[in-house]
Amino acid sequence: MHAAILVFPGSNCDRDLKVAFERAGARVTMVWHKETDLPAGVDIVGVPGGFSYGDYLRCGAIAANSPICRAVVAHAGRGGHVLGICNGFQILTETGLLPGALLRNAGLKYVCKPVDLRVASADSVFTCGYRPGSTITVPIAHHDGNYFADTATLDRLEGEDRVAFTYVNNPNGSARDIAGILSENRRVLGMMPHPERMAEPAHGGTDGAAMFAALVNHLVPA
Repeated sequence: MHAAILVFPGSNCDRDLKVAFERAGARVTMVWHKETDLPAGVDIVGVPGGFSYGDYLRCGAIAANSPICRAVVAHAGRGGHVLGICNGFQILTETGLLPGALLRNAGLKYVCKPVDLRVASADSVFTCGYRPGSTITVPIAHHDGNYFADTATLDRLEGEDRVAFTYVNNPNGSARDIAGILSENRRVLGMMPHPERMAEPAHGGTDGAAMFAALVNHLVPA
């Protein structure tokens, strides 16, 4: 399985994501934001956390208009898989690949700590390594992780089983405790918590490793 990981000025979780994919058995290519095309044969694009372009304007807004993001949108349009984590989730909402927006945390402060997540849906290649309804522990590290969408969108996400993860104890005010959502075709996942930071024993836990193992096991090489 071939994963491409985007790198923006201000990315700080790109290498963590690379290691998580590689430990699961994937081949990884790092892709600079000024590139106009993804490498041939990419099965999944990882959009990492950090502070792309210093979070100027809106978090993820500038990165969403970078040359490589146009290729990511095209990749998703062809049915390709995309994983956006933290700032990557913000970028995916800015590109329109996922609905809603990530607002300033309700407490108006940066939050960095492990949190408990409930697996709301195991019906995707991202989440099929977990039991539905089970609880996992994954770190968060964000200032703008408060997920917002209008009532109709929230109802649709829940009704279509597109809420992938919810917070057990909501740390940021996210609507309906949402921590991660899926696209309509279930091939794009955006989530604020960092599974790549809980993917090996040295991290203090391995609850994130099941996501990367499932992706490597279930995605057919292009």
